[in-house]
Amino acid sequence: MIESFGIKDILDILLLALLLYYLYRLMKESGTINIFYGVLAFIVVWVVASEILEMKLIGSLLDKFMSIGLLILVILFQDQIKRFLVELGSRKRWHFLTDLFHHRKDDSELAQHALVLPIVYACMSMSKSKTGALIVIEQDIPLDNYEKTGDIIDAEINSRLIENIFFKNSPLHDGAMIIADGRIKAAGCILPVSHDINVPRSLGLRHRSALGISQATDACAIVVSEETGNISMAHHGKLTTRLTSTELENALASLQKI
Repeated sequence: MIESFGIKDILDILLLALLLYYLYRLMKESGTINIFYGVLAFIVVWVVASEILEMKLIGSLLDKFMSIGLLILVILFQDQIKRFLVELGSRKRWHFLTDLFHHRKDDSELAQHALVLPIVYACMSMSKSKTGALIVIEQDIPLDNYEKTGDIIDAEINSRLIENIFFKNSPLHDGAMIIADGRIKAAGCILPVSHDINVPRSLGLRHRSALGISQATDACAIVVSEETGNISMAHHGKLTTRLTSTELENALASLQKI
């Protein structure tokens, strides 16, 4: 058996390890890592009982669970599966092809930088006045369903417009603003709330909503605290607090698109 172990087997193992690692990272970002551990442990027990120890009774019982388990997992994790497929086919996974056209890349970077500055200026201004804000920037996964929960705006990105929307007397200041394709698409939107127990109690609903949308999608969410004026960012299920203007600008500039 060892003699027949070749390059194809090594490639098979590497691909499986890469797939498991990607699933691990995806579920960790979405806050469902404990379920990943549980499914992995169940598969290990099933393989040991059925294939190694050849325990027919337990093996046949686990086989029945495995036959319907895949369908259950697809139903439970349809959002994560959708995100996995979208990220797999996204342009950033094949960036080495677009790097062949450096002039196009430079032009897109300059255009994106011009969109970053109004967002940074608005966040810094709202931070000084302690105006609460929640801004979500779409990446590869569409946010159309979340846009429909608010009011459609479809306007150019402008720092004064952002500040006016989140002004305390504005009817849209409590919800989230969604930015996509270089435009302010909607405001007053409702986002999923993260139930991560590791989030400090001092952080409010805006921070949990920002973390929730970053776990459900690949979007980036910016939060300006109404209590402290601190600026935070949630991306890929990770919340970074107390950002300076330079850190915020660099973080936004590193995004695939705005």
